[in-house]
Amino acid sequence: MDPIQFFKCLAQDTRLKSLLLIEQHQELCVCDLIDALALSQPKVSRHLAELRKCELLVDERRGKWVYYKLHPSLPHWAKQILATTRLQNPSFLHEELCRLQTNGIADATRCCP
Repeated sequence: MDPIQFFKCLAQDTRLKSLLLIEQHQELCVCDLIDALALSQPKVSRHLAELRKCELLVDERRGKWVYYKLHPSLPHWAKQILATTRLQNPSFLHEELCRLQTNGIADATRCCP
């Protein structure tokens, strides 16, 4: 993974938020991301396709749903950047985590009551 490619793939906020949410939860369904990001299914799917193309995510179909997780060959330095970004910027994902918690993702943390 080339650092320039990595950062270019994260230059759009929807892609960055999607990746950080998936990094936190290890795996999320498209429907979870639609709810968390408050975006339409085509828009979320387009951003996820871009993250797959960048080899940051892999997907797995289970019935009618598609689940996403970090690409297993993602370099350690890239995983560290994602984790540090998420942990050091809790307000960046606050609303999205609230929506995940509202929709039943059990370990959505640092959320509104």
